[in-house]
Amino acid sequence: MTDKYVQIIAEELGLRAAQVQATIKLLKEDATVPFIARYRKEATGTLDEVEIAKIRDRLEQLEELDKRREAILKSLTERELLTPELEKSVLGATTLTELEDIYLPYRPKRRTRATVAKEKGLEPLAKVIFAQDNNPPIDLEQEASKYIDEEKGVTSIEEAIEGARDIIAEIINEEKETRELMRKLFFTKADIKSRISKGKEDDGKKYKDYFEWHELAKDAPSHRILAMMRGEKEKFLVLEIYPPEEEAIKILDKKFVHNETPAAEQVKLASEDSYKRLLGPSMETEIRNELKKLADDEAIRVFTDNLRELLLASPFGQKRVMALDPGFRTGCKLVCINEQGDLLFNDTIYPHSGDNKEQEARTKVEKHLRDYKIEAIAIGNGTASRETESFLKNCDIPEGIHIVMVNESGASIYSASEVAREEFPKEDVTVRGSVSIGRRFQDPLAELIKIDPKSIGVGQYQHDVDQSALKKSLDDVVMSCVNAVGVDLNTASKQLLTYVSGLGPQLASNIVSFRSENGPFRSRNEIKKVPRLGDKAFEQAAGFLRIRGGENPLDSSAVHPESYHIVEEMAKDLNCSISDLLKEEELRLKIGLEKYVNEKVGLPTLQDILSELAKPGRDPRETFEAFSYAEGVEKIGDLTVGMKLPGIVTNVTKFGAFVDIGVHQDGLVHISHLSDNFVKDPNDVVKVQQKVNVTVIEIDIERNRISLSLKKDPFSTERRQEKPKPKPKREAKPREVKPPKPQNNWFTDAMKKGNKKN
Repeated sequence: MTDKYVQIIAEELGLRAAQVQATIKLLKEDATVPFIARYRKEATGTLDEVEIAKIRDRLEQLEELDKRREAILKSLTERELLTPELEKSVLGATTLTELEDIYLPYRPKRRTRATVAKEKGLEPLAKVIFAQDNNPPIDLEQEASKYIDEEKGVTSIEEAIEGARDIIAEIINEEKETRELMRKLFFTKADIKSRISKGKEDDGKKYKDYFEWHELAKDAPSHRILAMMRGEKEKFLVLEIYPPEEEAIKILDKKFVHNETPAAEQVKLASEDSYKRLLGPSMETEIRNELKKLADDEAIRVFTDNLRELLLASPFGQKRVMALDPGFRTGCKLVCINEQGDLLFNDTIYPHSGDNKEQEARTKVEKHLRDYKIEAIAIGNGTASRETESFLKNCDIPEGIHIVMVNESGASIYSASEVAREEFPKEDVTVRGSVSIGRRFQDPLAELIKIDPKSIGVGQYQHDVDQSALKKSLDDVVMSCVNAVGVDLNTASKQLLTYVSGLGPQLASNIVSFRSENGPFRSRNEIKKVPRLGDKAFEQAAGFLRIRGGENPLDSSAVHPESYHIVEEMAKDLNCSISDLLKEEELRLKIGLEKYVNEKVGLPTLQDILSELAKPGRDPRETFEAFSYAEGVEKIGDLTVGMKLPGIVTNVTKFGAFVDIGVHQDGLVHISHLSDNFVKDPNDVVKVQQKVNVTVIEIDIERNRISLSLKKDPFSTERRQEKPKPKPKREAKPREVKPPKPQNNWFTDAMKKGNKKN
């Protein structure tokens, strides 16, 4: 770590240098983001997880920049090209783009038209022409004739001049200031244009909106960019991203053409060639990469926001559940699971195969509910789900037992996974999938972490974005959620323990093995007996692990063992036990936190401790509330325009939100119908798993599409009228008209940062 990094990051993120320095120190000591945010508040000045992650990511980018800088300096030194001026420029580069621009003229390259011309000895001629000296004016043909050399392959004046132009074109392309001017032009005025590939009209129908499309690249939303790039990758679309050519060439002429001499005319030709053959394609590649990166970042942000909401969905809790994976011909797979999600019983019923089978299924359901003391029924929301729900409502279900529809996205992925085979080696995929549905109802977080997030169905173009960046962001979200909720050390699966701060797959596996061999843990300290779990891992993990009914009541809370002595001191000062502190609010109100402040522990940590004493091991997730779809609306054919229905948000994208209204096909609430007011970001209005009431505004049965609205009056065509502007008085002087400020958007905002992320 260097002070240079600290200062740069502090200025960019608007933080104090001391905060950044302390955070980097902790990160270098392998502390995790959740641990730093929760248990090292005094060191970081109470930075949250988002700020800490930004410091971590920017530090990695700066370190990568310096690695590239070192590689460039080494290359230049080995090839004896490094001068003091060049070294100063390389060391002074603040972004990867700037660094590569400086290095470009010196980068080892394949044979180009310019290198061939230089081999023919035409570089001096190129310099003469490029200078465009008009005092006295040069005789271009006479000057070029000096370089005719048949042995070197120059047989005419025209060949000599053409080779010189090739050299000039490459010089223009590699000139740092020129590239900066072109980059600015591309990033402000480039049009993104797409057209259908010849002969692909029928096969590429899903890209019909982009058969003839163009818009300013800086104004294109992220989902549209990713859609067009996917179409190009699949060879249905042809994509180009260029500004007006005449404007680009005009910039080059202004910079490089100095007069109207024959030499200047050759420079003009060279600059046009440079743009069309070298500079333009190079800049298009840059803007493609930048657009893709910014679109990826936005799509990943949407995905992670949705995933967080899904993982932190309300749990039903540790109660007995009957879960059904519904089906018509193949029947409904039924399982009963206990409070810990262990499989108690499985069967297959056929409620949709005729009267005799339906009565038999009803009898079985009612018996299993009694035999296994079931407290709720979870139904997968796939095929036959609404029909199965109707069947169950006609059964003799004891009062108080909820019948709930559960989103089963990814359950089939889990059922065929190695994790499922390890948990249920003797059961088939249908049983595993049904258990997953039941467990997902009990505790969404504990079950969903076993599935690849990309299979859960809450992303936007997740298979098109940078996969390493996506994985890193998703891992961050999963770890954040797991540690925010806390993990029961004696019941958690290996997969769940993997995401606990400081553990990982190997230690998680060791904990489960140790637990199986030695029985449940009685205290947090006992996990130190787990093989390979050292002091560092214990420090990172202990505060996020819970032991219910253990030897120490604090083991069920988020109070870290390193702070137990503080609670013990509080209890001693009040002449009571720790259990008394947990039970009696009056005692907690007597605690003066300032008394326990020292050089290591400050008020932020003490306030967290006090909050935990009030609600030890509290779950940050909302309390479970039952939800039901509208009765009698089970398929798209049951819908009518204007119908108002309850629904659950299943996915939020940049262009709107998808809502499950119980007809086996999610409806889309376009961003323009999310609210009566203007909406810029759908996540400002709705979240995944949110319960909403929608209005059906359009039904397309042929394409299986449903359009919904959250507006109070979605069919109103009235527009808000602007108040008439008062007429200016005759004697009033005309006001100065200022040019409008440019509008910001996701693209220009990012570009204003000067590509600092690079």
